[in-house]
This record gives sequence, C-alpha cells and structure tokens, in this order.
Amino acid sequence: MIGSMARAAATAAALMAWTFPGWANPTNDLLDALGVPQIVDIMRKEGISYGEMLAEDMVPGGGTAGWDETVKRIYDEDRMLATVQDVFATEFGDADTEPLLAFFSSETGQQIVSLELSARNAMRDEEIEDAARAAFRDLEGTNSQPLAVIEEFVETNDLVEANLVGALNANYMFYLGLVDGGALRMSESDILTEVWSSEEETRQDTREWVFSFLLMAYRPLEDGVVEDYTELSRTEPGRALNRALFAGFNKMYDDISYALGMAVAREMQVQEL
Repeated sequence: MIGSMARAAATAAALMAWTFPGWANPTNDLLDALGVPQIVDIMRKEGISYGEMLAEDMVPGGGTAGWDETVKRIYDEDRMLATVQDVFATEFGDADTEPLLAFFSSETGQQIVSLELSARNAMRDEEIEDAARAAFRDLEGTNSQPLAVIEEFVETNDLVEANLVGALNANYMFYLGLVDGGALRMSESDILTEVWSSEEETRQDTREWVFSFLLMAYRPLEDGVVEDYTELSRTEPGRALNRALFAGFNKMYDDISYALGMAVAREMQVQEL
C-alpha cells in the first residue's frame, strides 16, 4: 500500500513540471509569462485533494481537521512559488530571456499558456483525464499527424524521461520522510530498491499522461504553432528554460514529498501511543 501511494504521489508530483527593456527580475517576468503562478495554484489544489486520498489510505483513522491543516501548510502556495522562482533563476543562469519573453508574451504564446492551464485544470476531473488518456490510446500506433507533431515536441524536450526522473526522486523523498519520521525502518539501499521497482510502471503512466495532456491542450492551435514551439525548444534559451523549469518544480515537489512522508509518520506514531 505504501509503495503504490508513494508512486501515485510521485507521478502526480512530477508530471508536467515544464508546463508552463530593463526588467527588475527577468526570470520572474518569464515565469509570469509562462503562467507559473497559476500552475502552482493548480498544483496546490491537486495536492490538497491528494492529501485527502493519502489520509484514507495511509493515515490511521483517516483524515482529521488537524491532518487537513497540515496538508494545507505543506502545500503553501507562496512557499511553493518562491522555491520554483529561486531554483529557476539559479539554473537558468545568464541565458537569454528575450526570445522567450517575446514568444510567450505574444498572442500565440499566451494562447499556448492559456490552453495548458485550462487542460491542467480540467484534468483534475478523473472522468476528463480518463477520456484524454483514451483519446491518446486510440491514436497511438497510427499515422496521426497531430500525434507525430506532439511526439516531436515531447522528444525535443525529453519530457517523458525528465518527468520520470522527477517522479522517482519525489518517491524517494516520500520514503525518506517516512523513515526519518520513524514510521519505517529502511536503509537507503532498501528505499532505492523500492523506488526503482516502480520505474517501468511509472514510465508508462508518465508517457500516457504527457501525451494525453498535450494532445488535449494543443488541439485548438493552428497548424505550425507546435512546430514553432518545438523549434524554440531546440535553441539554447529554450533548452535553458526546460532545464530550469524541471529543476524548480522538482525541488518544490521533493520538499513537499519529504514533508508529506514526515507528516504521515507523525500521524502513525500518534495513533500508536
């Protein structure tokens, strides 16, 4: 049970982390153009809902008012956004923000951001997510041109592998929180073995989610827009953006996963007393 819940938390945590003349803070301006504050708000809502499921499956006696408050403190929106901003700025370094700001501040760029936010929010509904996954499975293995365009975008940005690494790292941090909180007795080797045992399952789930999400989000775009976005992703600023976004969101979810593990461990110990 612990393994399955940790894998679910890690997968949800890491998925779609990328997605998204004198500036006082050009990296924060870029994150604003990408809709990152709104993405963090959606992730907070996802996290609070996940906390309710976690209580049902792992917290003795289920959720309580105290547990709900703990989850809300862990998913603190200001802290989550600050973590992404700080790590993003460090990882992005001195890469050029101008071509990225020009693209994402344009009408087309803002349409992309709006569609991503709408799709991410919509897929919080289980029925909509299931329908999006089914639509992808129907296209998989066919000569669908929209699917081919999305596949090129996914490969260019290494979205499946990067999300997989983030998911496994978050999974590790969840177990570490359980161990440091006294709920489990596992060595680092034991944790790594457990985490890597879910690699293939997590990879398949991640791939399906990524493709389902992007097919749903980008369907309204005019022909050629995703191809232009892919070309931007191939540039040095585009690669820096992708790298820094993953670093920022992965750090945010590593912190959250560890805190959730510690919180679950405390609840288990309280029930044992």
